[in-house]
Amino acid sequence: MKAGSEPKATTRRVRHPERVILFYVSNQTFAIAAEAVQEIRSTDSLAGSAIEIEKSELAKVRHALERGHHTYYVVNACLHFQLPVTRPALVLILRQLRVAVLVDRIDRMAELSAVYALPEAFAGEERGWYRGLAYLDDTVIPVINPAGFVSREDLASLDRSRGAGIAPSELERAVRS
Repeated sequence: MKAGSEPKATTRRVRHPERVILFYVSNQTFAIAAEAVQEIRSTDSLAGSAIEIEKSELAKVRHALERGHHTYYVVNACLHFQLPVTRPALVLILRQLRVAVLVDRIDRMAELSAVYALPEAFAGEERGWYRGLAYLDDTVIPVINPAGFVSREDLASLDRSRGAGIAPSELERAVRS
Protein backbone atom coordinates (compact mmCIF):
# COMPACT_ATOMS: atom_id res chain seq x y z
CA MET A 1 0.00 0.00 0.00
CA LYS A 2 1.36 3.39 -0.94
CA ALA A 3 1.53 6.19 1.54
CA GLY A 4 -0.11 8.44 -1.04
CA SER A 5 -3.26 6.29 -1.18
CA GLU A 6 -4.09 6.79 2.47
CA PRO A 7 -6.76 9.37 3.18
CA LYS A 8 -5.28 12.66 4.23
CA ALA A 9 -6.36 14.09 7.53
CA THR A 10 -7.78 17.54 7.12
CA THR A 11 -6.21 19.96 9.50
CA ARG A 12 -7.94 23.10 10.52
CA ARG A 13 -5.82 25.97 11.58
CA VAL A 14 -6.72 26.72 15.17
CA ARG A 15 -6.52 30.26 16.46
CA HIS A 16 -5.79 30.96 20.06
CA PRO A 17 -8.26 29.02 22.21
CA GLU A 18 -11.06 31.13 23.64
CA ARG A 19 -11.60 31.06 27.40
CA VAL A 20 -15.25 30.73 28.34
CA ILE A 21 -17.35 30.38 31.46
CA LEU A 22 -19.73 27.44 31.39
CA PHE A 23 -22.91 28.10 33.34
CA TYR A 24 -26.34 26.57 33.85
CA VAL A 25 -29.79 28.02 33.40
CA SER A 26 -32.68 25.66 34.14
CA ASN A 27 -30.40 22.59 33.72
CA GLN A 28 -29.15 23.77 30.31
CA THR A 29 -25.46 24.48 29.77
CA PHE A 30 -24.33 27.67 28.08
CA ALA A 31 -20.93 29.27 27.42
CA ILE A 32 -20.01 32.94 27.50
CA ALA A 33 -16.63 34.48 26.71
CA ALA A 34 -14.75 35.01 29.95
CA GLU A 35 -13.67 38.46 28.75
CA ALA A 36 -17.36 39.46 28.45
CA VAL A 37 -17.93 38.97 32.19
CA GLN A 38 -16.76 41.69 34.56
CA GLU A 39 -17.87 40.10 37.81
CA ILE A 40 -19.77 37.12 39.22
CA ARG A 41 -21.76 37.73 42.39
CA SER A 42 -24.16 35.83 44.59
CA THR A 43 -27.75 37.02 44.30
CA ASP A 44 -27.80 37.20 48.11
CA SER A 45 -25.00 39.79 48.10
CA LEU A 46 -26.98 42.00 45.72
CA ALA A 47 -30.39 41.65 47.36
CA GLY A 48 -30.25 45.04 49.09
CA SER A 49 -28.84 46.95 46.14
CA ALA A 50 -31.28 45.77 43.46
CA ILE A 51 -33.92 48.34 42.50
CA GLU A 52 -37.27 47.01 41.32
CA ILE A 53 -38.49 48.36 37.98
CA GLU A 54 -42.22 48.82 38.36
CA LYS A 55 -43.19 49.47 34.74
CA SER A 56 -40.75 47.37 32.74
CA GLU A 57 -41.84 46.65 29.19
CA LEU A 58 -39.54 43.62 29.21
CA ALA A 59 -40.80 40.71 31.31
CA LYS A 60 -37.25 39.35 31.58
CA VAL A 61 -36.00 42.58 33.24
CA ARG A 62 -37.52 43.38 36.65
CA HIS A 63 -34.54 44.89 38.49
CA ALA A 64 -31.67 47.29 38.02
CA LEU A 65 -28.36 47.52 39.87
CA GLU A 66 -26.48 50.73 40.57
CA ARG A 67 -22.74 50.00 40.50
CA GLY A 68 -20.44 52.98 40.56
CA HIS A 69 -21.79 55.43 38.00
CA HIS A 70 -23.54 52.77 35.93
CA THR A 71 -26.98 51.21 35.93
CA TYR A 72 -27.07 47.52 35.02
CA TYR A 73 -30.37 45.94 34.01
CA VAL A 74 -30.81 42.45 35.44
CA VAL A 75 -32.00 39.88 32.90
CA ASN A 76 -33.61 36.67 34.11
CA ALA A 77 -31.90 34.13 31.82
CA CYS A 78 -34.74 31.61 32.26
CA LEU A 79 -37.22 34.07 30.78
CA HIS A 80 -34.76 35.24 28.14
CA PHE A 81 -34.11 31.71 26.84
CA GLN A 82 -37.75 30.70 27.40
CA LEU A 83 -36.81 27.93 29.85
CA PRO A 84 -38.61 26.82 33.02
CA VAL A 85 -38.12 29.43 35.75
CA THR A 86 -35.74 28.51 38.56
CA ARG A 87 -34.37 30.40 41.54
CA PRO A 88 -31.03 31.77 40.31
CA ALA A 89 -28.12 31.84 42.72
CA LEU A 90 -25.65 33.98 40.78
CA VAL A 91 -25.55 37.09 38.67
CA LEU A 92 -23.03 37.67 35.86
CA ILE A 93 -22.28 41.37 35.53
CA LEU A 94 -21.23 41.88 31.93
CA ARG A 95 -18.32 44.01 30.80
CA GLN A 96 -18.94 46.96 28.44
CA LEU A 97 -22.70 46.37 28.54
CA ARG A 98 -25.23 47.64 31.04
CA VAL A 99 -26.54 44.14 31.63
CA ALA A 100 -26.35 41.63 34.47
CA VAL A 101 -27.67 38.08 33.95
CA LEU A 102 -29.26 35.82 36.55
CA VAL A 103 -28.00 32.22 36.26
CA ASP A 104 -28.41 29.08 38.35
CA ARG A 105 -24.77 28.12 38.77
CA ILE A 106 -21.31 28.20 37.26
CA ASP A 107 -19.90 24.91 36.06
CA ARG A 108 -16.31 25.83 35.25
CA MET A 109 -13.98 27.71 32.94
CA ALA A 110 -12.95 26.01 29.73
CA GLU A 111 -11.10 26.70 26.50
CA LEU A 112 -12.83 26.41 23.15
CA SER A 113 -10.78 25.69 20.07
CA ALA A 114 -13.60 26.77 17.75
CA VAL A 115 -17.05 28.29 17.70
CA TYR A 116 -19.15 27.03 14.80
CA ALA A 117 -21.80 29.01 12.95
CA LEU A 118 -25.40 28.47 13.97
CA PRO A 119 -27.33 26.01 11.82
CA GLU A 120 -30.25 27.39 9.83
CA ALA A 121 -32.60 25.66 12.29
CA PHE A 122 -31.92 28.61 14.61
CA ALA A 123 -34.35 31.22 13.37
CA GLY A 124 -35.83 34.42 14.67
CA GLU A 125 -34.65 36.09 17.86
CA GLU A 126 -32.43 33.21 18.96
CA ARG A 127 -30.03 34.05 16.12
CA GLY A 128 -29.19 37.18 18.13
CA TRP A 129 -28.88 35.28 21.41
CA TYR A 130 -25.96 33.10 20.29
CA ARG A 131 -22.60 33.65 18.61
CA GLY A 132 -22.51 30.02 17.58
CA LEU A 133 -22.09 26.50 18.91
CA ALA A 134 -19.10 24.81 20.47
CA TYR A 135 -18.23 21.15 20.90
CA LEU A 136 -16.76 20.37 24.32
CA ASP A 137 -16.53 17.05 26.17
CA ASP A 138 -18.84 15.28 23.68
CA THR A 139 -21.48 17.97 24.15
CA VAL A 140 -22.70 20.75 21.87
CA ILE A 141 -22.95 23.99 23.86
CA PRO A 142 -24.49 27.27 22.71
CA VAL A 143 -22.06 30.19 22.97
CA ILE A 144 -23.84 33.34 24.12
CA ASN A 145 -23.75 36.67 22.33
CA PRO A 146 -23.60 39.06 25.33
CA ALA A 147 -25.20 41.88 23.32
CA GLY A 148 -28.18 39.61 22.61
CA PHE A 149 -29.66 39.90 26.10
CA VAL A 150 -31.02 43.45 25.71
CA SER A 151 -31.12 45.51 22.53
CA ARG A 152 -30.14 49.19 22.41
CA GLU A 153 -33.79 50.08 21.88
CA ASP A 154 -34.77 48.06 24.95
CA LEU A 155 -32.04 49.78 27.02
CA ALA A 156 -33.37 53.18 25.95
CA SER A 157 -36.89 52.09 26.88
CA LEU A 158 -35.73 50.82 30.28
CA ASP A 159 -33.86 54.09 30.88
CA ARG A 160 -37.01 56.07 30.06
CA SER A 161 -39.15 53.91 32.34
CA ARG A 162 -36.76 54.58 35.23
CA GLY A 163 -36.17 58.23 34.36
CA ALA A 164 -32.49 57.38 33.89
CA GLY A 165 -32.51 58.67 30.33
CA ILE A 166 -32.51 62.25 31.60
CA ALA A 167 -29.10 63.83 31.88
CA PRO A 168 -28.21 65.18 35.38
CA SER A 169 -27.83 68.70 33.94
CA GLU A 170 -31.41 68.53 32.62
CA LEU A 171 -32.62 67.42 36.05
CA GLU A 172 -30.88 70.38 37.68
CA ARG A 173 -32.55 72.77 35.21
CA ALA A 174 -35.95 71.14 35.81
CA VAL A 175 -35.58 71.58 39.60
CA ARG A 176 -34.58 75.25 39.28
CA SER A 177 -37.55 76.09 37.00
